[in-house]
Amino acid sequence: MNNYENFDNMETNSRKSALIQERVNLVSSHMYKQFLDYSHATVNTNKIFASMSDNLVAIVETLKEGFSSRGVTTQNIYVDTDPQKSVIIVNILWHKMSFTTRCNFQPQALYREVGPHIFSGRIMAIKGNYNDIMKGVTDHDEEMARLLDNEIASLFIPAEINQNAIMKIRHLSSRDFLLNMVDAPREFALKVVETICGGGLYHEEGARKSFNL
Repeated sequence: MNNYENFDNMETNSRKSALIQERVNLVSSHMYKQFLDYSHATVNTNKIFASMSDNLVAIVETLKEGFSSRGVTTQNIYVDTDPQKSVIIVNILWHKMSFTTRCNFQPQALYREVGPHIFSGRIMAIKGNYNDIMKGVTDHDEEMARLLDNEIASLFIPAEINQNAIMKIRHLSSRDFLLNMVDAPREFALKVVETICGGGLYHEEGARKSFNL
């Protein structure tokens, strides 16, 4: 191999290396932006979830006062929070519901028909006791499948604190309800309680199981 061929090979390898570096840099920049949005959204989501826990305690205490004044026992009205502060279980007489942030195990965006998608955290509200629903679950895919099967509503929290949170309620065709970050914990908690406790149960006859008032 002569010197010209060596030079050509070096030049070709140099161009290949530059091309790889350029394209990999684009990928890393894109993923870093997603990571930052995910990190900021996670912080906001955890703050909203903590505030939601306080609101649920206040809601339950108010319900207990109302039922107690009517002579109804309140031992089956309570709020439980797991040690990791990622699941809240609420029991209101014969109704059970749970709230969780355990669906935020990777950066995820909320799909938008118009405009850019929004990377956000998510708080899911499900019908039933989270621990009972998740018995036997071994991975995130199975966990998400069960969450979605039992979903009542979800609150999506963006990375920017000055943006609105977005509430979607399953039985309302999952249309958007915009909530500012201050009101979101209270409004989401109240809406889920109203949705679950505002309905009732039929005696089982074929496909009929529940109804909303």
